[in-house]
Amino acid sequence: MSVLLEFSMFPTSDNCRDGSSVSKQVAKIVDAIDKSGVAYQLTPMGTVVETKTMREALDIIELAYEQVSDCDRVYSSLKFDIRKNTKNRLTSKIKSIETQLKREVQK
Repeated sequence: MSVLLEFSMFPTSDNCRDGSSVSKQVAKIVDAIDKSGVAYQLTPMGTVVETKTMREALDIIELAYEQVSDCDRVYSSLKFDIRKNTKNRLTSKIKSIETQLKREVQK
C-alpha cells in the first residue's frame, strides 16, 4: 500500500512568527521529517510524504506538530491519496505524466 500525504503546517500565533515569516518553524518540521527516514518532497506550499500505512502518515503529522507545539496556534491542511498494491508513487506519478508528455517536467 502507498499512502501519499500532502500537508502544510505552520504557526499563526505571534509567539512563533518573525514578522510574517514562518520559515524558522517550518524548517524544524522539515528537519524532523528528513531525520525520520520517510520519503518526502518539499514544495513551496507544503510537503508530500509517502508511507506504507495510514498510521505511519498520521505519525508524521504528530511528529510535525511536536516541532511547533510550543506555539499558541498552529494551522494545518492535509490531503491523502491511498492506494493498494503499489509503492514509490512520489516518483512514479510524475514519471507517468512525463511519459504522456514525452518529456521531463520542470523540477
